[in-house]
Amino acid sequence: MAAFDLPRPAFMDDEDLRMFEDMVDRFLDENADPSAQRRWREQGFVEQDTWRKAGEAGILGVSIPEAYGGSGLDFRYDAIIMEKQGRKNALNFAYSLHTTVVAPYIYRYATPEQCREWLPSVVSGETLLAVAMTEPGAGSDLQGMRTTARRDGDHYVINGQKTFISNGHGCSLVIVAAKTDPGAGARGISLFAVEVDKVEGFERGRLLDKLGQEGRDTAELFFNDMRVPAGNLLGGGEGQGFRMLMEQLPKERLVIAWQAMGMMEAALELTVEHCKARKMFGGALFDQQNTKFKLAECKTRATVAKTFLYHCTERLLAGALDAATASMAKLFVTEAQAFVVDECLQLFGGYGYMLEYPIAEMYKDARGFRIYGGASEVMKLLIARSI
Repeated sequence: MAAFDLPRPAFMDDEDLRMFEDMVDRFLDENADPSAQRRWREQGFVEQDTWRKAGEAGILGVSIPEAYGGSGLDFRYDAIIMEKQGRKNALNFAYSLHTTVVAPYIYRYATPEQCREWLPSVVSGETLLAVAMTEPGAGSDLQGMRTTARRDGDHYVINGQKTFISNGHGCSLVIVAAKTDPGAGARGISLFAVEVDKVEGFERGRLLDKLGQEGRDTAELFFNDMRVPAGNLLGGGEGQGFRMLMEQLPKERLVIAWQAMGMMEAALELTVEHCKARKMFGGALFDQQNTKFKLAECKTRATVAKTFLYHCTERLLAGALDAATASMAKLFVTEAQAFVVDECLQLFGGYGYMLEYPIAEMYKDARGFRIYGGASEVMKLLIARSI
């Protein structure tokens, strides 16, 4: 598209990737059109049938190893899906959380037997994944969590509460972070794979009423003497949870940045189209000097953000993406997203304030990107530690 036509670097541009991109385009056009997106927002979640269709299309297993039913592809394919979702305003479908963020906790830290049992249904869309870290009193500060897990024979008894859990309403397998040694700080955190339909003491709270991203179900989870088989402890022993979280968070932050990038591009495209069609003072709004200056600044920020994002993606593929650089990506791209979407909405004038226009939905949806996955202020702290 003319408004944002940044060429892809060589590592992101080959025939297989282009064919995959065409397939993703078709899937989203057929299953995430504006009527479906409106329905998701009104009901507060994406239907299980959509997840199954994504599984049939091969989207849910794109980066899951072939041994467990997936395609075993690399992060470039995940990035294409996320960018396409952003461009089509379809980010309420939490594909990346399911496949790119949560599934790695299983295929990297569960036993091969557990992977063979759990992952095929994750790939097919029959099993929906979530990760439960955040608590009412512990968000970005994971060490402050109060959920506990106490060993009792062949089980762990888990008590506590989690909040702001995406996919919390529909998940059937959730990775739960809990303190197995409450006095050990970060070294006392462990992760458990919980099959929610096979345990007692698991309770879902209400769907939370959010400022934006209304179609991405978000719920509270409660654990009341929830008994989980000891074999569902991930990582081979107690106290490994914080290490596993820190290993996976750089990729999660890059995931958030890619989603923000896709939305930024979509906002810029929509706004250029609107400004060229909108008449003002005897000519097109696009021809006003202020409009051109605003769009030039937006395109510059988006171009810099995407160039850095490509750099970070290449480092991730090489196994060299460190936590500080991933934090820079999330910080810079989501802050650029906020600026661009706000400026674009302003250029829509009164129409930008109407929810029937995608730019208004983007404005709401964008606000959460600077909070979840580690707030911008936490990203700055992490970056500062590397100086």
